[in-house]
Amino acid sequence: MNWTAQAIRDASRRGDFGRVVSLARRAAGVSQRQLGDACGTSQSAVSRLEGRGTASYDMTILARAATHLHIPPRLVGLADHAAAHAAENGQPDVHRRNFLAGTAAIAATPALAALRPHPTDTGQAATLRMATTAFRRLDGTTPSRHLSEPVLAHLRLTQAITGEAETPEQRARLAAVGSEAASLAGWLAWDMNDIGSARTWYGAAITAARTSGDRLLLAYQFGSLAGFEADAGNGAQALSLIHRAHRHLGEDASAIASAWLSTVEAQAHAVCGNATAADTALLQASHSTDAIQDDQQPPWPWVFTFTHSKVAAARLTCGARLGVPQWVTAAQERAAAALTSSHEKQRALLTLDLAAAHLTSGRLDGAFALATRALETGMRYRSGRIIERARALRRSYASPTPPKIVRDFDDRLHGIYL
Repeated sequence: MNWTAQAIRDASRRGDFGRVVSLARRAAGVSQRQLGDACGTSQSAVSRLEGRGTASYDMTILARAATHLHIPPRLVGLADHAAAHAAENGQPDVHRRNFLAGTAAIAATPALAALRPHPTDTGQAATLRMATTAFRRLDGTTPSRHLSEPVLAHLRLTQAITGEAETPEQRARLAAVGSEAASLAGWLAWDMNDIGSARTWYGAAITAARTSGDRLLLAYQFGSLAGFEADAGNGAQALSLIHRAHRHLGEDASAIASAWLSTVEAQAHAVCGNATAADTALLQASHSTDAIQDDQQPPWPWVFTFTHSKVAAARLTCGARLGVPQWVTAAQERAAAALTSSHEKQRALLTLDLAAAHLTSGRLDGAFALATRALETGMRYRSGRIIERARALRRSYASPTPPKIVRDFDDRLHGIYL
């Protein structure tokens, strides 16, 4: 699609964002029904969106349509972070002027303000942790293959400095930094589908967390490894790790820690096929999220806060794993912020969960339209995890005479070699 075409520019300048969506949809060869399926809404809702003219828009639906059709956010009066905020906080009828004003305020916030070291950090530990946090933030927009070597070099530097620490207190602080760096290396290996290396680095993260003596960090690393094992299909092992994480958190765990770990537990139960236990864990995650104050900074080692959108995203994933499309449908609205977030790799994985639910419900066109979009992200970032998940989705559909949308998906999938 030529986003500089005169018709697109004129419609965007007038504020006729529905016209922009219509032009992009037609150019992509997508029907209103297919776009509705991909956005979790109806054909008639898409028709109303495209006919809104210069009136106010439902920003949630507009953001989903723009994301699916790869429309640059500025052409429909959106910005990624502001769109996610509107979807999360249930502000469906925000006028575009207010919306862009909020975007300007977000853009004016210093980017480094959130790179906060642990309160007890000083000197080398503080500097090394800032670097780790910066790498973690780059993960959302950078292929893991590009980040992996710099992160491993950073980890080796951290381990060398830790080995030269003069006092036990310095060694403990630096070990905590090394634990975070090793965990990030595990995350990147996971994204590249390098399962053996991922386990190695997560194990190193747990060992370093023990050396640090920080119970919260140790619980975080056990939970991170549990999430990895759940994603790999090892539900029983994941639950065992979650039990150990809970033990280290103790009774006075922070709300964010409890909410996050409950979502990991829910996904482990879903892998084991236990819908009742998964639902219980998700309800606990929701209760814990209620206790998080709106202006509360995430406690170290968390970089990002935890919201009800993330709980809904976990329910969506659990519904896809359990083959319960009703969970996916119910969670989709609240998961809108995650589905339109700027972290494209995470968004692609959620999109594949959504595609799996469509497939279970027999909505073949919607399922493979979503899967194709996610696969494009996987190819762009060379993410083995996304591509393998796309392959698993394709294996779940069998037909001697697949329709064209499936054949086109096969053509894309079979040509990928990472």
